[in-house]
Amino acid sequence: MTTVDGFVIIDKPSGITSHDVVARLRKKFGTKRVGHAGTLDPMATGVLVIGINNATKFLQYITEGKKRYLATIRLGQSTTTDDREGDVLESHDWSSVSDEKIRTFFDSQIGAIMQKPSKVSAIKIAGERAYDLVRQGKDVDIPAREVTIYSLEVLEIKRNEFLDINIDVSCSAGTYIRSIARDLGDFLGVGGHLVALRRTEVAPFFEAESQTIDDCEIQPLVTSISKVMPIRSIDLAERNELSFGRALTKSEFSGPGIAITPDGEVAAIIENRDYGAQPLAVFNS
Repeated sequence: MTTVDGFVIIDKPSGITSHDVVARLRKKFGTKRVGHAGTLDPMATGVLVIGINNATKFLQYITEGKKRYLATIRLGQSTTTDDREGDVLESHDWSSVSDEKIRTFFDSQIGAIMQKPSKVSAIKIAGERAYDLVRQGKDVDIPAREVTIYSLEVLEIKRNEFLDINIDVSCSAGTYIRSIARDLGDFLGVGGHLVALRRTEVAPFFEAESQTIDDCEIQPLVTSISKVMPIRSIDLAERNELSFGRALTKSEFSGPGIAITPDGEVAAIIENRDYGAQPLAVFNS
């Protein structure tokens, strides 16, 4: 069977985990070398970037990039998980909450902020996922960490049985939209949690190019990764040097990039060192 390297941009449905998607694509494409660039909770839908075969080596560079979400926050209730899947902890009257107060909080979130992740996040504590520790009945305290929110737009504020707010958020990796919901509820004193979440971008991949799990195709590795990292064209002699783990002359770019052979194949991930462009990962031709 011919090995195909590349990315699949999946529109993850609600109700399954990111690992479930990986498992189904392993079976679909007949390879164990499948991974994803950033977990989506079972409740969430939207863009999930999947790497196939050698593309898995590049997922870390995509995971670190910008994300964008459409979300619905519900005020008036706090939950154990900061989203609709948790048990309700408290309910409060939200009728005195004004649009102005809501917007004041959101304005305070734009830029670099210190954010405390949800207790049921996938963050590891002493080697175990936080959500696993919570399931074991253990108390979890995750320190606040710096994240960046590039933009946060209020799309709609709806007042019915609850106060629901639709927002559009662009943010750095590591930002928890559930934490924004929780912190808004705390700021207003009425409690808050996330009731809907859809990821529309994992830069540089967008919702418009996503496909279903059952009807998806692999995007060629070179075409996709060139959107993420700088490219250096190499000749066959340089390809041979890389295959032995030897450094090339320094690249014009400083950070990690990719070396491309004359026939358009990805030869290696390279990064400048004091002595030259060192291969971080080399791929067989």
